[in-house]
Amino acid sequence: MLLRKDRRMLLLKMLKDARLERGLRQLDVALALGRPQSYVAKVESGERKVDCIDVIDFCNVVSLDPVKLVKRLK
Repeated sequence: MLLRKDRRMLLLKMLKDARLERGLRQLDVALALGRPQSYVAKVESGERKVDCIDVIDFCNVVSLDPVKLVKRLK
């Protein structure tokens, strides 16, 4: 099993990669979430911690299956 820090970094990488693969800007995701662009930047950089609901919402915007994300983080 990956260490907690490694899993957190993988989570952030997966969220960012999914955004980029869909050709979305941080601003696009932020608008869909009803948040400022700085929120997405801070989430992706690890400066802002997110809870499970935040991750699911982010996944929905970037078309990332949250179940697959969690399985990869095991």
